[in-house]
Amino acid sequence: MSDRNDFVPQPRQKGVRAKIHEIIFEADTPLGALFDVSLLVAIVASVIVTCLATVEGYAGIGWVTRASWFFTILFSVEYLLRVFCVRRPWSYVISFWGIIDLMAVLPDYFLLFASGGTTRAFSVIRALRLLRVFRIFKLGWFQAEAEDLGNAVWRARAKIIVFLTVVLIIVTVTGTLMFEIENLCRPDGNDFNSIPEGIYWAVVTMTTVGFGDMVPKSPPGKFLSSVLILLGYSLIIVPTGLVSAEIIETRQKRLTTRSCSACITEGHDVDARHCKYCGAEL
Repeated sequence: MSDRNDFVPQPRQKGVRAKIHEIIFEADTPLGALFDVSLLVAIVASVIVTCLATVEGYAGIGWVTRASWFFTILFSVEYLLRVFCVRRPWSYVISFWGIIDLMAVLPDYFLLFASGGTTRAFSVIRALRLLRVFRIFKLGWFQAEAEDLGNAVWRARAKIIVFLTVVLIIVTVTGTLMFEIENLCRPDGNDFNSIPEGIYWAVVTMTTVGFGDMVPKSPPGKFLSSVLILLGYSLIIVPTGLVSAEIIETRQKRLTTRSCSACITEGHDVDARHCKYCGAEL
């Protein structure tokens, strides 16, 4: 059960923790912007080093290994500082960014107990942290458009689920039909050995990818394939239209990059004095 004090506004933090929080979590301040830009540069450099570590001729080179561990230690210190400066560390740890930040450093530590390059390659997950660019270079329109897109997709989720259900039914039916048609018309030789393979063919055909590993050889099968391709072109615009309609209805909001030190949420109004999610003072 949540502590009732979790929802009571608390005084603004003072001292070292407050300063660290301002630098790390708020890109609106000069030091915060400098920290986040430096962090982006470090992330890009670490991803490049991780990629080089898997290239023949670079793997095992001393400076590549040292650089990889340098970035691991750097991001570890940054992660610990993030946990230290928030009032509710667990809220950050289990948040989306908290999990991404932790996963950015764990792979290299796993190397201490496991050998091979596979584990190190997972360090490339650090590239996900580049998504912070949407928060760091916080042009007002950039922030609003990103939030509008996310809200539009969420509001259209029911329509999208219905659309995907219809598509699933179509590919199941057509895949089954193709299996039956090909085995009836070409029993001595065809590419459809099972219904699941027919469904796989239907998915590839309907999305107009067309790998070519399975093709119908009978005239009825070719006709069904043509119908499915045309149907795929017709349906491809449906999800785009659903999301576009929701975006049109979205209201634009003026938001800042301020992060609540209590619940780690962003997207507060410019004139907000308290977090609109937990009530803590900003």
